[in-house]
Amino acid sequence: MTAPEGVRDPAGGARRELASVVVGAVLAGALALSAAGQRWADVTAERRAPLPPVSGTLSGGDAAPLVTAAGLVLLAAAVALLAVRGSGRVVVGLLMAAAGGALLWSGVRVLTGGVADAAADLPGVGGTSVTGTTVDVSVGWPVLAGVAGVLAVAAGLLAALRGGTWPAMGRRYERTAGAATARSTEERADDVWKALDRGEDPTEPPPAPRTGPGV
Repeated sequence: MTAPEGVRDPAGGARRELASVVVGAVLAGALALSAAGQRWADVTAERRAPLPPVSGTLSGGDAAPLVTAAGLVLLAAAVALLAVRGSGRVVVGLLMAAAGGALLWSGVRVLTGGVADAAADLPGVGGTSVTGTTVDVSVGWPVLAGVAGVLAVAAGLLAALRGGTWPAMGRRYERTAGAATARSTEERADDVWKALDRGEDPTEPPPAPRTGPGV
């Protein structure tokens, strides 16, 4: 039932909050996974003569392994927010905030030079023959991971503070989620994203069946 004009609809506001958090989780997770697969740093190791320099690259997954893990957690959280209710959403929100904090920390760590250990694992970069190592960080991808982290923290805190009051999703989505338990987290998160893109509200209950003459 639609609230009368001029009267606030608490349920509608709660559904919008839930939809916003789900979108935020999917977006943050997608940004994190996208950034993790990119080249974050070029490493050059100078070696004693007559040995030539050795070069290598570090992806986001190499330089900051937590970025990939946090991205997967956020995609899983987007699905979990629709599958649980009450205090369960509070727990999911806290996990989202923690994943966002890991993303933010990982991006800042790389930007401040914390890639020495990962660089040393590249073939030829370590060893006694190395006289010096230069790391050229591609700033954009760590910054993108940090942005994803901020988004995840904001969405997670909103879920932790308000998730207990949000309505449960409609039964049609419960049936869909139950039938899709064997599917991967990425596929289920993609289904949620497509549903939101079509303008469907996962928290909106299905319409009541019509009754009466002629039905």
